[in-house]
Amino acid sequence: MHELLLCVEGVTKIYGSQKALDNMSFDLYAGEVHCLVGENGAGKSTFIKILSGAVSPDAGQIHILGKTSRFLTPSEAITLGISTIYQDVELIDSLTVADNIFLGSERRSNIPGVVDTKRQFQQARKIMNRLNITIDERALVEDLSAAQKQTLQIVKALHSEAKILIMDEPTSSLGLEETKALMQLVKDLAAKGIGIIYISHYLEEIFEIGDRITILKDGQYVETYNAAQVDVNTVIRSMVGRDASIFFSRERATIGETQFEIKHFSYKDVVKDVSFSVNKGEVFGLGGLVGAGRTELADLLVGIEKSEGGEMLLNGNTLSVHSPQDAIRQGICLITEDRKKFGLFGTRSVKENVALVHNELSSGPLLNLPRETSIVDSMIRKLQIVVSGQAQNVMHLSGGNQQKTIIARFLSSDATVFIFDEPTKGVDIGAKEEIYKLIVQLAKNGKSVIMISSDMPELISLSDRIGVMRQGQLTHILPAHEAKEEELIKHFIGVE
Repeated sequence: MHELLLCVEGVTKIYGSQKALDNMSFDLYAGEVHCLVGENGAGKSTFIKILSGAVSPDAGQIHILGKTSRFLTPSEAITLGISTIYQDVELIDSLTVADNIFLGSERRSNIPGVVDTKRQFQQARKIMNRLNITIDERALVEDLSAAQKQTLQIVKALHSEAKILIMDEPTSSLGLEETKALMQLVKDLAAKGIGIIYISHYLEEIFEIGDRITILKDGQYVETYNAAQVDVNTVIRSMVGRDASIFFSRERATIGETQFEIKHFSYKDVVKDVSFSVNKGEVFGLGGLVGAGRTELADLLVGIEKSEGGEMLLNGNTLSVHSPQDAIRQGICLITEDRKKFGLFGTRSVKENVALVHNELSSGPLLNLPRETSIVDSMIRKLQIVVSGQAQNVMHLSGGNQQKTIIARFLSSDATVFIFDEPTKGVDIGAKEEIYKLIVQLAKNGKSVIMISSDMPELISLSDRIGVMRQGQLTHILPAHEAKEEELIKHFIGVE
């Protein structure tokens, strides 16, 4: 029997009249990957914050390596060996890899106040060699890939001699190959005796690396399963009370004639002579590894970056798009993959976020506030956005409701072309289903939908056709109903 690292008993956290966690129990053993799953709002984030010392529980006890506490401070959590890697990367881009590893515990030279950078580089290399990590310790973090940044966060945690590693959606920004590498690193860490609490909406990851799976629903503990003795449908039913099959089926829209077309789009070395068309009522999926050029192509289509040549047509008319505002006015909108950085105005209300595009498109210098309120209310009802009211700060919503808020913003513009970049990134299964229905409804209403996705079942089940991008080029276009995961993966990595 492995050593018991963590035992949580009866932990409760109340915000106002709402119990974010209700009598939660959980344990973790050395060398174990214990996965925590549940819909957004299930209490996972609150539980993480309690273990990391960011939030104090209102009841319950936490036992860590024989030490019992009612609550932890952040410094106590670190001292006891708990390290948390959040979904949003927390690194300083302008510093080197080594500087980030030793931030707060810098290696000092004999001269007071001076950092011994040579020793930091040497020790950083030693730590990463031990973990079989090949990142250049002298590189600036801003030059690292998303996968390398996630890996660096793990290195930072292990440098602090963490015994318990909490990983919150660590692969949400990674592609297939990057995810495989991170999965292997997690397995290696567990083999070294580190206890890992792993949180992910990607159930295939849960079953690949998990030893046990604990389900949370509405702040309450539901069940803990041995991963080897349970299937995906059982886990999903425990989470939301529904079967897996409903999440990956759609009613096909009637596909009309060509509505949107691009010809010979290029940008630097990341998008290379890409051409395709999307029909009226069609969902055109774009698959590929991270770095294949999909997001960069989307940026070109809405004027975030300027294409080096090429032509874009809507209903046969040539478009000239120089900015996202230009794109919206001409009927093209982008629902970004990074909703917190590029999609949402975090200090603003739900109303202000939803009404943004409508107000920009309105004529005259004055806002029609009653109409604005009516439109926002209509969108909240239509998309079933769970809010306390229009004035609620958008950052207080769950990930799924934040994503629906961005979609609502563009639905009010009556655009013709909707580009979704990773539409269900970081949202729970229930919210995924709702977003899928929205995409299908857009197609049924005659819109042209371009959907970039790294979720293979999502790509196959929602798309009518799938375009494959690799190294900036559109290499294949195939009917989605004929696509198989194995075939797509081969196309993604260039194995024919």
